[in-house]
Amino acid sequence: MYGKGFGAQTTQIGELVFNTSMIGYQEALTDPSYAGQILTMSYPLIGNYGINEKEYESKAVHVEGYVVREASSEGEHRESFENLDAFLKEFNVPGIEGIDTRYIVRKLRTGGVMPALLATYENSMDVKKLREELEKFDYGNVDFVEKVTRKTPETYGKGRTVVLIDLGVKMGIVRELVERNVRVVVLPSFASLEEIERYEPAGIVISNGPGDPGILTGIHALIRKLAEKDYPLMGICLGHQVLAHAFGGKTFKLKFGHRGSNHPVLDKLQNKIAITTQNHGYAVDKALPKNFELTHVNVNDGTVEGMQHADKPVFSVQYHPESSPGPRDSKYLFDEFLKML
Repeated sequence: MYGKGFGAQTTQIGELVFNTSMIGYQEALTDPSYAGQILTMSYPLIGNYGINEKEYESKAVHVEGYVVREASSEGEHRESFENLDAFLKEFNVPGIEGIDTRYIVRKLRTGGVMPALLATYENSMDVKKLREELEKFDYGNVDFVEKVTRKTPETYGKGRTVVLIDLGVKMGIVRELVERNVRVVVLPSFASLEEIERYEPAGIVISNGPGDPGILTGIHALIRKLAEKDYPLMGICLGHQVLAHAFGGKTFKLKFGHRGSNHPVLDKLQNKIAITTQNHGYAVDKALPKNFELTHVNVNDGTVEGMQHADKPVFSVQYHPESSPGPRDSKYLFDEFLKML
């Protein structure tokens, strides 16, 4: 498909996915979970309130490319300091507008997510060469966590210490914990058990992040060690998936994933439905790991959205309780985690 380029003039390859949110383009662009993906927004007008640093989920743009129906050239907001075009240029990310994003969404819902290439150029390009490069791309075999995790520890807030293992964490998770008077120590994904215990944590959060959870065997092993020591554990999104693997469960790839801020989830413990923010392409198999019970179910397709251990202080959810952006229905889960400390 051809359209009008904006952002950086470059070529990027990634897995083509879509998000159905009407707001939150800044949060999506800076969400490390989108590493390795070309993101299509189904809502037709993007960039209309500009860019402001208060709504970043990390310090960089992580999408490989950005696909929209119309990119607003002027962001109208009192805190906006630049437009979407300048923001993508700053991080060398290409964008394309003026195409039928509804067609792309229908195609992905029918055929599933797929490898794609986004090229912005002025004169001409070698289509044959680009196709050859595209054929080499295999999203599932790339360790994107290694690419997005921070390299050194960072500390936020004061109070009881919670270690947050950064698999590609959204800063919204950190903010929710800090607001509850917790000292959050964010450690790289490659941190060892000894490094974690050095901080004497009262509990541990395993964050969201990008890529296939099945290939993160080092993280699986670390979680098993932490569980053996009976640390309270909370897994979010990718953290939920790797936690399942650590206890002997399995995950599978969804046809087109869940990405948006209006996904209904049934909380089986409270018998209530919450509207949730989600961003994931994999799901935990319904045959849960031994000693785990199902706590949350996706109302739309019945997939596993949450689970908890019968004997250990361990639970996880597939969606994002911090929202950023989206409904605040599930923020209580952070309170439930703190009760376990």
